Amino acid sequence: MMKHAKIAGVGMIKFAKPGQHLPYKQMVKHAVEAALSDANLPYSSIQQAYASYIYGDSTSGQNALYQVGMTGIPVINVNNNCSSGSTALFLARQAVASGAAECVLAFGFEEMQPGALGSHWSDRESPFDPMLKQLEIIAPQAPEGPLALRMFGSAGTCYIDTYGANPDIFAKVAVKTRQHAVLNPLSLFSHELSVEEVMAAPQIYAPYLTRLMACPPTCGAAAVIVCSDAFAKRHGIRANVDIIGQAMATDVADSWQNPMDLIGAKMTQKAANEAYEQAGIGIDRVDVIELHDCFTPNEVITYEALGMCGAGEAERLINDGDNTYGGRFVVNPSGGLMSKGHPIGATGLAQCAELVWHLRGAAGNRQVENANVALQHNLGLGGAAVVTLYKAS
Repeated sequence: MMKHAKIAGVGMIKFAKPGQHLPYKQMVKHAVEAALSDANLPYSSIQQAYASYIYGDSTSGQNALYQVGMTGIPVINVNNNCSSGSTALFLARQAVASGAAECVLAFGFEEMQPGALGSHWSDRESPFDPMLKQLEIIAPQAPEGPLALRMFGSAGTCYIDTYGANPDIFAKVAVKTRQHAVLNPLSLFSHELSVEEVMAAPQIYAPYLTRLMACPPTCGAAAVIVCSDAFAKRHGIRANVDIIGQAMATDVADSWQNPMDLIGAKMTQKAANEAYEQAGIGIDRVDVIELHDCFTPNEVITYEALGMCGAGEAERLINDGDNTYGGRFVVNPSGGLMSKGHPIGATGLAQCAELVWHLRGAAGNRQVENANVALQHNLGLGGAAVVTLYKAS
C-alpha cells in the first residue's frame, strides 16, 4: 500500500425481507445520501464510484447512482459473488492509495428472492461446476442439496469429523450472534435464541445444519466513502478511521483438498496474513470483528483461518466466550449476516459501516469498549476472500 486511505463516511439502510423492500435505486439513494451526510460532503466531491451487486443487469450501478446525481464520473460495476461489497471497497481504497483519485464512493445493493440462492445462467457452464465435482471426490457421502447448503454443510461436517468437536458449537455461535443482534436497531432479527431452539429447528442439511444456522436472504443497500488524508484535511472531514491493511485472495492450486478449504478457509488465511503484514500487526491487536457468517459453520472455520485460535481450537474459544463481549474478541456485534440478513452486494459495505461506528465510539448499546483496531472478513465462493484492517486515528 502506497499510503493509508481513510473512511470519510458510511451509510446503510435497514435490510428487509424480499417483497418488503424498496426498489434498488431508492435503497441506494438513501444509503449514499446517508454516507454523504456522515462525511459532510456534497455529491460533487465524489470522483469515482464502484457499484456492487450480483442480481441485476449491467450498468445497474449507474441507474441507481443517477438518483443521487449525474456528474459524469466513472462508475464501475462490480460482481464478485458474496464478496462483491468488499471488492468494491478494495477498488475504492486502491484508487485512493495509488493517488488516482482523492475521494471515492463504494456502494452496494441487492434485491434478493426468497429461498436458497440459485443461478440465473442455466444455458452455460457454472463457475461452481468444478467445485461441485471436487466435492464429490473429497466428500462422496455428502447429501444432495442447493449449492450453498451443500458446500457449507459439507464443510461443517468435515470440521466435526476432523477435530471431534461437539456439533453444538454451531448452535452456540447462532445464540451468541442473536444476543448481539438484540442491541442493533438495524438488525432484521432481534429476539434471542437458545442452543436447544437452534438444534431443534428444521434440518436443512444433514447431519448438523439447521435453519437457524443459516442467514436469510434480504434486500438492502450500504455505502462507504474513502478519501485521502490530504482531501480530509482540505475539507475538514472527521476521517478518523484508517484502512491500515487490506488484501484479497483467490484460490491456489491446493485450495480444494477438503471441504473447509473448498469454501475458502485457505483463501481467508492468505488474505488475512497479507493484511496483517501490511498493517504491521497481528490478530492479537484486533478488538472487534465483522466476519462472513452466511452459515454458522463458516464462522467457526473462519476463527481458525484468521488465526484467532489454532486448528481444532474453535470449540474452546467459543466455550470460553472469547468471541463475544468480555472475551478476547467481539465477533459480529451487529448480529452478522445471521441476524441482519445477506443482501449480497451490500453485505461487505454494511460490515465496514458497523466497524467504523465502533472505532468512532458511536455504536450505541452494542459499543465494543475502547475499540481501536477492527477486522472485516467477506467471502465469495468461486472465489474471493477480502480481509480489511481498520484503526482509529
